[in-house]
Order: sequence, then C-alpha cells, then structure tokens
Amino acid sequence: MYTIDLTGKTGLVMGVANQRSLAWAIAQPLARAGATLAYSYQGDRLRPTLEELTADQDALLVPCDVTDDDELDALFAAVRERFGRLDYLVHALAFAPQETFERPFLETERDHWRLAMDISAYSLVATTRRAAPLMQDGGSVLTLSYLAAERVVPHYNLMGVAKAALEASVRYLAYDLGPQRVRVNALSAGPARTIAARSIAGFGDMYGEAGRQSMLRRNIETDEVGSFGFALLVDELSGGLTGETVYVDAGFHAIGMFIPEHHR
Repeated sequence: MYTIDLTGKTGLVMGVANQRSLAWAIAQPLARAGATLAYSYQGDRLRPTLEELTADQDALLVPCDVTDDDELDALFAAVRERFGRLDYLVHALAFAPQETFERPFLETERDHWRLAMDISAYSLVATTRRAAPLMQDGGSVLTLSYLAAERVVPHYNLMGVAKAALEASVRYLAYDLGPQRVRVNALSAGPARTIAARSIAGFGDMYGEAGRQSMLRRNIETDEVGSFGFALLVDELSGGLTGETVYVDAGFHAIGMFIPEHHR
C-alpha cells in the first residue's frame, strides 16, 4: 500500500466554516498524513468551531478578513513566525451578496460586483502572492471552483462570473510561479450541502437534478472532494499538474444533454 508521509510539511487552510466545509474535507487528510496546519477564519464567531474541529491538531488559528491587506499581512507573518515556511495553501473562499442569487444577473450592482470579485477571485491572487515567498522549496496552491464558471447555472449569477475570474487567475498564477516549482490548480466540485450552498436560491432542486443527471447517477460526497484535493496538493500524486481546473462532480460537467431513461 502506497503511503504519503507529510511529516515536516506545513499548510494554510482558508475557508473552514464547519465540519461540512469542503476546506475541512481537504484539511483532514493533510493532517492525517502528518502535515502541520494553520487555519484562517473571519469573525470571532467561527473560532470556537475551528477550535473544536482542530482539538487533536497542533494547529495555528489566525483571524483574517481577506479584503484587508493589513490582516492578510498579519496572517502570513504569523505563519512565517510559527512555521518558517509553507508547502500548501488551500483557498476555499467565496462570497456574493444574497441579492445577487435572487435577482437576474442583468441587475447586478457595481458594489456587489466589486465585493464578489474581491473576496472570490482577487483573494486568491492576494494570498498566493504572500504565500509564494514562504514556498522556497516549491509548493502547491489549491482553490475551489464550480461549473458555473463556464456554463450558466440559474441563480448562481455573479458568483459564476467570479468563479470564471478565479479559474483564469489560476492559469496566470501557475505561469508566474512555475519557475519557482509552485503549482496552482482549481478543483471544481459538484453541488454539496455546505453553508455556502444555502444562499443559492433553488439549491435543493439543483442538488437533486445534478445527482439524477450525472454520469454516476449520484451526487458527490465531501470526502471525495477531500481525497482528491489532497492528491492535487501533494507532489507525489500530482507533481506534473498545474494551471488546471479538475472536476469532481460524478461526471456531470461532461454531459451535453440528459435523456430520461424511458426515452433511451
């Protein structure tokens, strides 16, 4: 059996809200393999949850609002002080105001556009720029995307556009950091029952249809995202992969037209 030992490796995981978070699904196999992790969180209300989840880890917990450069600087200064280096960065951050999921995309407001792009796309650039100097022996950056980056998903609206910007950013960052042996990739997960999903109007119907129409005729499990996210981060499993968006959605993204069983 092939075993990955990450003892001595370090990572920063951004975006864990609770035990159902995809970021947490990715963090768990990293920790089990021996990596020492830091976690960022926004707002004091999230800290108790993180403390409970990471009770069996020697984890560093640091508050950070990614729209604030001073807080970003403080986060990476804390990582540098504690670890002295960084091997992995997991970026699982996204936000758009609730109104943007409820109104037609045509009615997107300028302030909402700026906020969604800042948190959902620019934050990857801002965090990777600060992480790269700590990745002196190479490293890996992973962000989370969704199919709405390339196809229209009703109600996803502005967030879909932000995810498109995120995926483009992955490619440009991968190009810039390739000579430093830092890989940058995106994992595009199928619908999952996370806190973020609750803000999308009609998510229950979307979740059900994705399960019925996917190639595997089911929805994904969060641990499937976690295990593949782990693989994308670790050089031993994906060392030649960078600048890519990889799908973990039970094959849904590759379906061009769904034909009901009774019509086949």
